[in-house]
Amino acid sequence: MKNKYVHGYDHRENIRLQDQASTLIDLLHADTAYPAGSLVLEAGCGVAAQTLTLASNSPGALITSVDISETSLTEARRKADEAGLTNVKFQRADIFDLPFAAESFDHVFICFVLEHLARPDRALSCLKHVLKKGGTITVIEGDHGSAYFYPASSAASHAIECQVELQRRAGGNAMIGRELYPCLNKAGFSRVHVSPRMVYVDSVKPGLVDGFTKKTFTAMIEGVREAALAAGLIRQDIFDQGIRDLYRTAEDDGVFCYTFFKAVGEKSLA
Repeated sequence: MKNKYVHGYDHRENIRLQDQASTLIDLLHADTAYPAGSLVLEAGCGVAAQTLTLASNSPGALITSVDISETSLTEARRKADEAGLTNVKFQRADIFDLPFAAESFDHVFICFVLEHLARPDRALSCLKHVLKKGGTITVIEGDHGSAYFYPASSAASHAIECQVELQRRAGGNAMIGRELYPCLNKAGFSRVHVSPRMVYVDSVKPGLVDGFTKKTFTAMIEGVREAALAAGLIRQDIFDQGIRDLYRTAEDDGVFCYTFFKAVGEKSLA
C-alpha cells in the first residue's frame, strides 16, 4: 500500500486507536466470531487495536494479521503478548501484494483500512483472491459525513471537513462507509449485507463521552491541526474554535452522533 496514513504513526495516535477500539467493542464486534479451526486473515492490523478483540472472540480460530508498517507490527506483537493471545501471528505484508496462495483463508477481516486507499476496489480483489470459495469477508468503515452534534457549530463542521479533505489528498476517502455495499458488489462478493452502527452519545453515557466523543473523534480531528493550517484549508482561529466546539458537545447538555458501517459478503462457490 502506497497511500500515506493521514493520522500518522506516533504514540498519541496509537492511544487514540486503542481508545476507539475499546470503546466500540460491543457495537462493532459483538456479532463477529469465527469457528474453531478457521483460518482468518486480518488485513491492515496496525497496532492490533482490533486484533485483540478479534482473537479473543474467536479463541479457536487461527488468525494471521498483516500490516505494511513494521513499526506498527512491533507494537501489535507487544500488545498480543501482554494479552496472552496464542491464536494470532503477525506478518509484514502489503494488501496489494499478499504473500499467500489463492484460497488460503476461510475468512477475511478488514477494519478502518479501505478509507486510506486510493484503490479500495483493487484491495478487495486482492483479498478475494486469497479467500476460499464460500468464505466471508467482513469490512468495517466509518463515514465522517455522518457526524452530527449539538450544539451545532459551523467551525466544528469546517474542522471535520479539513480532515476529510486531507484524507482525500492523501488518496483516501473518509466517507467510504456509505459506499461499502456497492464496493463489495463490484468486487464480486455475493450476499452482501451492510448494517449501520450508530454511536449516539449524551451525558448519560459517560464512557462514550470520554472514550468516543473526546478521545476518539475529537482527538482525531485535533490531530490534523498543523496539516490543515499548513495546507491553507482553514484559518487557525476557526479550526481552534471548531475543536473547542467539538469538546463542548461532551458537556452535560451536549450530544454527538456518528455512524459506522459493517459489511459482510461471501465469495461465491461458482
